[in-house]
This record gives sequence, C-alpha cells and structure tokens, in this order.
Amino acid sequence: MKRELRFAAAALRRRPLLALLGWSVPEIVPALASGLALARSVDDGFLAGRPLVGLAWLAAMLVAGGIGAIGSRRVFRYLGDLVEPMRDDLARRVVGGAMLAAVAGKPDRGALARLTRQVEIVRDTFGGLLVALRSFVVTVVGVVIGLASVAPIVMVLIVPPFLLGCAAFLATLGLSANRQRDAVLADERLADAAGLVLGGTRDVVASGAEDHAAAMVAVPIRQQASAEMALARVGALRTLCFAVGGWLPLLVVLVAGPWLASRGLSTGEIMGGLTYVLIGLQPALRTLMGGLGGTGLRFVITLGRILDTAPAPAVPHPLVPGPVGHDLEVRGLTFAYGPGAEPVLDDLRLRIPAGDHLAIVGPSGIGKSTLAGLLCGLLKPTAGDVELGGVPVSLLPPGVLASSRVLIPQEAYVFSGTILANVTYLNPDAGREEVDRAVEAVGASPLISRLGGCSAELTPGELSAGERQLIALVRAYLSPAPVVILDEATCHLDPVAERVAEDAFASRCGTLVVIAHRISSALRAQRVLVLDGTGAALGDHHTLLSSSPLYRELLGHWHPDDLATGVS
Repeated sequence: MKRELRFAAAALRRRPLLALLGWSVPEIVPALASGLALARSVDDGFLAGRPLVGLAWLAAMLVAGGIGAIGSRRVFRYLGDLVEPMRDDLARRVVGGAMLAAVAGKPDRGALARLTRQVEIVRDTFGGLLVALRSFVVTVVGVVIGLASVAPIVMVLIVPPFLLGCAAFLATLGLSANRQRDAVLADERLADAAGLVLGGTRDVVASGAEDHAAAMVAVPIRQQASAEMALARVGALRTLCFAVGGWLPLLVVLVAGPWLASRGLSTGEIMGGLTYVLIGLQPALRTLMGGLGGTGLRFVITLGRILDTAPAPAVPHPLVPGPVGHDLEVRGLTFAYGPGAEPVLDDLRLRIPAGDHLAIVGPSGIGKSTLAGLLCGLLKPTAGDVELGGVPVSLLPPGVLASSRVLIPQEAYVFSGTILANVTYLNPDAGREEVDRAVEAVGASPLISRLGGCSAELTPGELSAGERQLIALVRAYLSPAPVVILDEATCHLDPVAERVAEDAFASRCGTLVVIAHRISSALRAQRVLVLDGTGAALGDHHTLLSSSPLYRELLGHWHPDDLATGVS
C-alpha cells in the first residue's frame, strides 16, 4: 500500500493542489455555522419571543451554505488538473507493459481489462478519494470550531464515540483490502476467459461447442460472484462502524440532555450540538467510509495491480562509443518468429558501406521487411548481430539510433496537424527553404499545392495511401539520419513518381536501402540483395542476371514499363 500512496502523492501537482486547498476554506463555513446559528435562533430568537431574530439566524445558515457552495464549485474546477495526468501516465504504463510482454513472447491477456476498465477505475477513484478526504477534514474542522464556540461540554460527549467509530472503521481496512484485491483478480480472470470465448464465437457455434464454452467461463463467473459477496459482507461491517461513530454520539447527547440542562445549557445549545452531529459529523463519517472503505480501497488495489504489471523503470544504457561512420555490418544474422519457428533469415552476412544504394528483392514473405526491422534495431536477432559504425545497434541509445537511421514502412503514418508539422517531425529545426527543397526533390509539390500549402491542416483519413507515402517520404528526406530504409515505401505511387522519389534519396548524402516493390528499384540500385529463403545472393544487376536463377525469374515477372522506368 505504501507504494501506491507514494505514487498518488507524486501525482499531485503543486499548483492545482494549492488552489484546491485554498478553495476548500469557504466550505468550512457551513459546518461551523450550522449548530451555532441554530442555537442562537432558538435561544435569542424563538424562545425569547423574537421570531425575526430567529429567522435572521436561520437565514445566516442559508448564506453560509451559499458560501460553501461557491467553494465546492471552484474545487471541482481544479480536480481534473490533478486526476487526468495520473490517468495518462497509467495508460502509458499499461500499454508499455503489454508491449514488453508481447516482445518477450508472453502475451498479457489482462492488459485490455486494465486499460479499458482498471485505469478508468483508478482515475475516478483518485478523484473521489481527494474529494472525500478534503470534505471530511473540512467538515470536522468546522464542527470542532463550532462546538467549542457553542458548548464545549457537548463536544466532550460527542467526540469519544465518534473517534471510536472512526477507529473501528480503520481497523477493517486490512480485511477490506484483501477482499478488494480478490475482486480485482477475479475480474481479470473473467475478462480473460470471456475474451477467449467471445473471440472464437464463430468456431464455437460451427463446432457445436457451446456447452464447453459455457463451462470455460462458469468458474470465473462463480469466483467473481463470490468475491463480490465477500465485499458486500465487509460493507455490512462498515455499516456497524457507522452506527457507532455516527448514531451513538446522537444518542449520548439525547440521553444526557437532562443532565446538560441541569448544568446550565440552554435548549438552543443542546439542539446546536445535535445539529453538529446530524448535519456535520454523520455526513463526514459517511463520506470518509465511502471514500476510504470503497473508493480508496478500489483505488489502492487497482493501482497496485496496474503497477505490478507496468514496465520497470528504464535502465540507463551502458556507456558505449558512438558509431564511427555509418557502415552497416550484418554478422551471422539469424531470426525466427518464436522458439519453435523456422528461421526467416539464417546466418546472413552482409556489409552495406556508407553511401551505398542497395535494393533488396525476393518473393513475398521471404523476410525482406524482417531484415529492414533488424537493420533499424526494431527487432532483436535470434543469433548474430547488426552493427552500425562498428557498434551493435542493440547497444546504441535510442537517441543515437534515431538520429542515425530512418525507416519508412509500406503503410506510411500521417497524423492530424499541419503539413509542416508532419514533414518536420524528425527535424523540427528545418527551415522553410529546406522544406521546400525536400518537397520539390521527392516530387510532392503538386500534392502540397493541392492541399493548400505547408500550413494546411491534414486529415489522414482523407488522404490516399499514395498521398500518405509522399508526406512520409518528405519527412524521411528532411531527417538528419544518414541511413534511409524504404520498406516498399513507394508501392502506392506510380512508376514515374517512384523513380523521382528514389532518385532524390539516391542523390541525398547517405545510404539508401530499398525493399523493392518493382524491379525498376533494383535496376536503379548500385547493388541488389536477392533473398530466397535458404540463402542470399549479392551483386549488381548484370552479375545477378548470370549468377542468380531467382533474380532472373523475378525479372521475368515484371512489366516492361517497370523495366523502362529503371533506366536512369
């Protein structure tokens, strides 16, 4: 629980917290004024034969309530500034943890429940907990000040049973925490089982396995129902604690009424004490129990579950020398998707010197995109290594790796925002003239003009796949990275537009690796790597024509127009 409380404390931003506390002060006024105003209205007004004075004191209670309402309204304006940043942080943790688990080959099936349900529970309960604790403190402070002003002896009678009820409630929190934790785990198990069954609904119906599917979710349903019943029993125990702390003080004052009157307390002062219990302490205790016993426990347990599955804090990368140059070296590279799967790449050896223009060709599914991911450091080899400038890419810090290479995949990503923001995403310092040169070089000028210029707002869904590729190509061209890898990044462009884009990257300073979509890309390259699933052949176009049967076969499948566009 200490970890969760520290996390919550760290999430409290200073400025909105101070504003929230400041606007809580006016809320003390109704709690403080309620009993005092009622006592004065009875003693100095109605019992003294001055009804107008009594009504005036009751009107003061209404004014006090209005002052408190103004404070409450302002408090809720700052609550979101405290709650929403925590929610965003937790969402990032859940997604990051699920991705790390997937990469490690251990899919986290409970991540969906945590992201869609548990993160929202934490967000809502955190806000509710802040409101509950603040309201309890504000009310108790106001009641204590008011009782001390009206009748200190009544305070002596009220406070002990009230504290007893609070202490009894706090003693049940450990049991409540265990029951709440059981409920959260049962919820995850049910979500996991239901997800498996619902995901295979068509197969279940087609094979007549409805009874088996129902049996799969029956046990998790019973476990969740049992956990909820246990929570309900704890709720009944809290009701008993409330009776002690909320109703026993009232009974004590009523029973002691004659004795208090004999000690000189007026009717109004005794009624004022009762008012403080009914209007002040009872609601405050109810708020505390609802906040800590329900909302608070759900917050702590659910947050703990999320933090248990969140990725560990990032370990600083070891100090390694930066790359010397930008040669790419592939040494004995082997990669398989899973422990028992056949290797997609097996003992591949390749050197791509800085400034090279390499095209990679081969049948679909042969491992071309996998090799691109390995060259960029996005995939971890099963065996062997990929070095950039003499340093394994797995050891390069993310910032250094990101500034050294850029990958544009087949499905180019464009985000909502201006064209300028999209194309300068990898180089925010690029000047307008540099942007214009990049747009012209890649052949995106007609598209940018039609969309309204670089200051125009983009709606990704309104762009075609080819238009998105052109935007992404400009972004890659502007990147300071000396190594560019195009993984079929021009497949949605026509052959002429593809040639313009690839020629632009070939003349740009640096290394260009193209996963070829058309044979024209191979014809324009200085060298070609042919992947056939069992080995690899490397050479220029003319060498491979005589040495690689697969290359000749691939060449025979291409359209003559593609061959024509490959002539520089």
